[in-house]
Amino acid sequence: MKVRVINKSGHDLPSYQTSHSAGMDLRAVLEEEIVLKPLERKLIPTGIYMELPQGFEAQVRPRSGLAYKHGLTVLNSPGTIDADYRGEVKVLLVNLSNDEFVVKNGERIAQMVIAKHETIQWDAVEALNETERGAGGYGSTGVS
Repeated sequence: MKVRVINKSGHDLPSYQTSHSAGMDLRAVLEEEIVLKPLERKLIPTGIYMELPQGFEAQVRPRSGLAYKHGLTVLNSPGTIDADYRGEVKVLLVNLSNDEFVVKNGERIAQMVIAKHETIQWDAVEALNETERGAGGYGSTGVS
């Protein structure tokens, strides 16, 4: 996968923290710190531009440690980056805590999972095949 890094901070490329990690950590690339007040959301730059192969997407997800310790999450989680996007990867962080949070340059702010996906073609029909569940929605299978 091709990647272009535009930052003067010297941070490494997104990377896996362990050999079994599904997500790569994304770091904030900032000229100055960003303060997130309670319930405030901001786009945080990462300095990463990439070219995904067709049939792949990148999913931007929260880091569990930031969520648990500081009440930060990725607002549109998971955020999808399509293979034809060539702009900078930015993370939409929101502060759900009662305290301000300062995002510092180089801080791990999210994780990114690269995934294959299928593209489908719709076939408009008058009726769908019947199933045991049918139109049963939320909670209809009895599983809690």
